[in-house]
Amino acid sequence: MAITELLDRKGVLTDTELFDLLKERYSDVGFAAFNKVLMRLEVRGRIHVSSLVRGKRRVELKKRE
Repeated sequence: MAITELLDRKGVLTDTELFDLLKERYSDVGFAAFNKVLMRLEVRGRIHVSSLVRGKRRVELKKRE
């Protein structure tokens, strides 16, 4: 997964920073698809997404136990 690899390398990112990094690698990625993948990863317990300010979210990789 590119998202988890980026978070592992870069640490905590905002959703827009993460999307921009993905867009550099995969130019055909849309924001709707990106949000869908974030939701799946959060439901599976791989990442944690929290709200920062209106329209910004903090995305972090959960530590493996």
